[in-house]
Amino acid sequence: MIELLRKRRSIRKFEQRPVEADKVDLLMEAALRSPSSRGFNPWEFVVVTDPATIAVLAQSKPHGAAFLKGAPLAVAVCADPLKSDVWVEDVSIAAIILHLTASDLGLGSCWIQLRKREHADGKTAGDHAAGILGLPPGMQVSAIIAIGYPAQHPAPHPKASLSYTKVSVNRYGASG
Repeated sequence: MIELLRKRRSIRKFEQRPVEADKVDLLMEAALRSPSSRGFNPWEFVVVTDPATIAVLAQSKPHGAAFLKGAPLAVAVCADPLKSDVWVEDVSIAAIILHLTASDLGLGSCWIQLRKREHADGKTAGDHAAGILGLPPGMQVSAIIAIGYPAQHPAPHPKASLSYTKVSVNRYGASG
């Protein structure tokens, strides 16, 4: 697992080839196995492979989503907030499980935050995406994960770049 974490990087450029159905199935199995507070599983996932739909989703927020247009696969990580008071945490866990599984399968991925972000027309980015995806009222889109075969291979972050000063032992500010 540590090797997977060491090599994983956010990927924003993808090869123009589809992600195989068996890999999509594994991604969804992994997401559905994500831990959830009290087992409420408030998350829902919308798998998008249609390039036209992906292109429209790439316009969900004015900054930081345009690269989605080049991804062969998008997974909208959604939730019903009425199912759990910690739905944000639960969908975040599921999203990172998707990231790590994608990396494990030789795919690249990048998180596109929509929750609490604005769309260009004054709607929220999540509401814009929810309309495109046909979500029922009340269902929230937290993020979209862009997934595909990497067309870029950034070097891993060196261990020396990690902020160990953010780690305290037994009491805040104390080192071990």
